[in-house]
Amino acid sequence: MPLMQQISIGGLKVHNVDMRQAVERCLELAASGGGAVYTPNAEMAKLALDDPRFCALLNRGDLVVPDGAGVVLAAKLLGTPLAGKVAGVELAQNLLAPMQKQGLSLFLFGGKPGVAQRAAQALHAKYPELAVCGVADGYFDDEARRVSLIAQSGADVVFVCLGSPKQEYFIDAHRKECRALMLGLGGTLDILAGDVQRAP
Repeated sequence: MPLMQQISIGGLKVHNVDMRQAVERCLELAASGGGAVYTPNAEMAKLALDDPRFCALLNRGDLVVPDGAGVVLAAKLLGTPLAGKVAGVELAQNLLAPMQKQGLSLFLFGGKPGVAQRAAQALHAKYPELAVCGVADGYFDDEARRVSLIAQSGADVVFVCLGSPKQEYFIDAHRKECRALMLGLGGTLDILAGDVQRAP
């Protein structure tokens, strides 16, 4: 894939990609040893602009997509329009079918106890050949044990749903140990599990 253009919003660098390009890039990263994908909405972008450490973390991402309409609007107002919104939950949903086709395994991490299991069951019903190689909830005291669990699962892709900025700090700290494509996806597991409906 050719070098992706990045748009700077007050120093936060967002990739100018549409959904198809974002999915392609994620699959490339998963096949080549992993990477970090961040999905800033307006709230995350504001935090990044106020916190240079968090901004630098997001800018280290291999793919940074505009999750919210506010980020897209900000880019437009700055005279550097983005291709459009790439919502994290939709990115996750769009990855599932090609992951099944390519034989890429998935680890579901986050949510309240039981949510990741229900999400795994729902995914199995819809994508019976998709390998969900592990699940873990987002309530833990021993971070090292969670990292070990993910690494030992051999997952190609990890949906990290701990809420922001916790999930981004987790991904940045452990991406090399986990050797997977790790996506920060907020409340996506609740939606995949059918516990929460997406807002219109």
